[in-house]
Amino acid sequence: MKIKPASEKDLQRQICEYLKIRYPKIIFNSDMAGAMKLTMGQAIQIAKLRSSRGFPDIVIYEPRRGYAGLFVELKKEGERIFKKDGSFSSDHVQEQHECITRLNLRGYRAMFAIGWDEAKTIIDDYLK
Repeated sequence: MKIKPASEKDLQRQICEYLKIRYPKIIFNSDMAGAMKLTMGQAIQIAKLRSSRGFPDIVIYEPRRGYAGLFVELKKEGERIFKKDGSFSSDHVQEQHECITRLNLRGYRAMFAIGWDEAKTIIDDYLK
């Protein structure tokens, strides 16, 4: 199954569909607010309900391999985490990296996934 979603929103939806089909018994959650167009008021209200802006897109509540769960921050195919000079591609990506680091320090497996193939590999490797 090789899919090349056009947007991060499409990628997120397809990963959720894949999880439901391939792993129907696992519990997961998807941050749909990040995949939707929100009004400024809605975005402010959602921000008040979170610990940080950098929280990953997909959370799999399934302990495996000594981890308490898997967190995946999805990026569409071709998107970069770092610029050529080694700095983060944006302030938001830096916030996401900091959240991923904090999650890893707390016993979770957390990482970026760029594109369908990488996201699927990360999930399959974690859950097998």
